[in-house]
Amino acid sequence: QVQLGESGGGLVQAGGSLRLSCAASGRTFSRHAMGWFRQAPGKEREFVAAINWNGRTTIYTDSVKGRFTISRDNAKNTVYLQMNSLKTEDTAVYYCAASNYYSDYDVMSRYDYWGQGTQVTVSA
Repeated sequence: QVQLGESGGGLVQAGGSLRLSCAASGRTFSRHAMGWFRQAPGKEREFVAAINWNGRTTIYTDSVKGRFTISRDNAKNTVYLQMNSLKTEDTAVYYCAASNYYSDYDVMSRYDYWGQGTQVTVSA
């Protein structure tokens, strides 16, 4: 069982930056691929970024490529999402999730554990 807790959300102006953190409990964090998803008001939850268990593989949705960076520190049981050049359309609740799978990291159903989410609001 993995419990996840996000932090670092907030209000930022367009063009600004935020770094989200997701702290995991338990001893199995380093075995899990980790992902970030987001859900904007009135929209479905969507994939943002993912990183495999050792950090050597990362994938991003097209809309955040070049602006967001996912990373992890297995010694600290934490995954990060550095968000730069934020746009108003990045406004959403951001969720981190842990997967027991070794592929298809952009597929929501591959994730077994979810955090409660952190709000990111980007103002114009």
